[in-house]
This record gives sequence, C-alpha cells and structure tokens, in this order.
Amino acid sequence: MSVRVVILGAGFGGLELSTLLSEALGEQLEVTLIDKSDAFIFGFSKLDVMFGRKVPDAVRLPYRNIVKPGVYFRQEAITAIDPEARRVTTTGGTYEADVLVIALGAEYDLHATPGLIEGGNEFYSVPGALQLRDVLPGFTRGRAIVGVTSTPFKCPPAPSEAALLLHDYLTARGVRGACEISLVMPFGIPIPPSPGASQALLNAFVERGIGFVPDRLVRGLDPERHVAILDDGSELPYDLFLGVPKHCVPAVVAASGMAVDGWIPVDPKTLKTRFPSVYAIGDVTSVGTPKAGVFAEGAARTVAAAIIAGVRGSASAAAYRGLGSCYIEFGEELVGRVDVEFLAGPPNGRFYDPSALLVEEKRHFGASRRARWFGISGPDPER
Repeated sequence: MSVRVVILGAGFGGLELSTLLSEALGEQLEVTLIDKSDAFIFGFSKLDVMFGRKVPDAVRLPYRNIVKPGVYFRQEAITAIDPEARRVTTTGGTYEADVLVIALGAEYDLHATPGLIEGGNEFYSVPGALQLRDVLPGFTRGRAIVGVTSTPFKCPPAPSEAALLLHDYLTARGVRGACEISLVMPFGIPIPPSPGASQALLNAFVERGIGFVPDRLVRGLDPERHVAILDDGSELPYDLFLGVPKHCVPAVVAASGMAVDGWIPVDPKTLKTRFPSVYAIGDVTSVGTPKAGVFAEGAARTVAAAIIAGVRGSASAAAYRGLGSCYIEFGEELVGRVDVEFLAGPPNGRFYDPSALLVEEKRHFGASRRARWFGISGPDPER
C-alpha cells in the first residue's frame, strides 16, 4: 500500500513539499494537498496589485494546473485537525494520514488593532491590496504612515518596500512634494539580521525624504482625530495609513491544541511536532526563522527528505538550517537581496546591493516556481 501524506495548505511550503515527493516517489505515495483557495499568489505580487503594476488575474496561479504523479489537490476548507489520530475533517470529507504536514501559514486579525478597519488600510492580504489600489489615486496630499501593528509578521522587508514604492508611485503622479511618508517599525533597524541591508534602506529613506520611526508599534488608530497611537503612548497624525495587521494561526489550528504561545512549536532540526508523524512548516510555526515563503520552502525540503528516507529505508535527512534569500524592492526599478542562515548561530545576512540584475533574478525566482509547481513556463505576465 502507498503511504498516505496529507498536506494542509498550498502555499510555498505545501507546493514545494508535494512537488518534491511527487518527483522522488510518484505513485509510491498518495499525497493529498488541501487548501480553501482556488489559486496561489506570491506574497510580493500584492505590492504589484496595490500600486497598479499588475491586475489580479495576472498574479493568480490556479491550483487546477497542478498535475503531478501521486498528488491530488482538494479545494476544501479545513474544519478540524486531530493531530493524535492524524485525521483531518474538511467541508468535503475526512482524511486519514500516515504522515500529516501542517503548512497553513498565518492569518490576520484586523480587529486586534483598534481603528484599523474603520480608519486605515492593510496591504498584506489580496483584498487589502485591492482596496488600496482604489484608495491610492485619491491620496494627493498629506501624511502617509506605513506601520507595523504587532510581531511577528510576514516578510520583514515588506513595510520598507511599501514605503519606497509609495514614494515612487507619488513621484510618478507628480504629488510627492505635497505628501509625507513615515515608516513605523518595531526594530531599531529595518532588517536586524542584515546590517548591510538595513543601512542601504536607511540611506534610501534619507534620499527620498521618508521618515523612519524605530522600535515602535502602532497599537491603534483614532479615525476621528486621524492619529496613529504608538505603543509608548505617543501619536502620529496621518491622512493615509498602510498597516501590517496582527498575525495569528488559523482558528482551526488554535482549536486543534497544537499551538503554544500562539504558534506550533517544532523541533528546529526536523520540523517534527510533539505528535508522532506530524510535521509543521512555514509561517504557522515558531521555528525561529522569519515568516517568509522562502523559509517555508526550505523547511519543506527538509520534511520531504525525511519522508523520502522513511519510504526508501535510507539514512536520515540533514537537519534544517533556516537558510533563505529575500529580495528587497528599493524602488526606482532596483532590487537588492539578503542571504541569511538562522539556525547555525547568530544570523548575519549577506547583502547584495540593489541592481537591475537582481530584478531579473527575482523574476526568474518567480518563473522557476511557476514552472515547477504549476507547469507554467514563459515570462511573468504583466497584465
């Protein structure tokens, strides 16, 4: 009988894991990949949508394009997870697993920040990006704040990217001189693991007249007075607020009893949970790496190697190292890159200066995943 692997979540981690298992073992496994959505969207594509660089249909990758030996995609909402029995209940039925992998990512709690829904905007979800696409054309003067409301949060460079791309957007429309931009971050520098990247971003902020407010969180908004209230009680006036909302595990994960202190704890070397033959990868965990797709992808490789070794009866797989490369949009059609390893001592990222070459490298990154995961070749569609 084939080994039954059930993967919950078809983001970076789930897609990479199912692809690797199919490539290595094909029909020797029965891989069920479950996600409530009908399509995958790269996180960085939300900025493209928000600033009108791409339409939503151009960034959607339908899961119906997944055609891999041994892999069965199910578009269903997960209603219950029993990690002890390795049983999953969905709107479509019940699944029993020999190996269960939780890759459901992080969700957003917009209600956790008072005033955010009534008086602000968030740009981390597709609906939020679409809303801002319609809001931004009406912003022609005043004070804009890009603010983080809680930690941890996905893709630590994203708030800096949003501020720099907002500068470009307003400049192109000829209204930048009438607008102020401030970035509120909970760190002393934009990207703590990489002093080089942080200094480059700080230099870019100075060059573009973007204010940087370090070591602060936005705890709430007062829509009537148009002020953002920071965690030290100070206030910043705003006319446009672009927020990073509070992150949390999906409700079904919280109800399963797997989460501790908000996230699923795992063995950082193996990604195993405390439940036998149950793994967790990506943003849903507290493994110690940033919540970013590239780290979920790396975790998927470690889990895939362990599952493959188990089926083949071969040596155990190498330990997860928390390696990843993050591309950073600097605006002005330039992209930088940081390479970091998180689990082999204090992280210290190697930074590569923004360049047009890295723009192409980032495009290749997206194109290679489209081809591997969905069988879609060719250039990234612009519209």
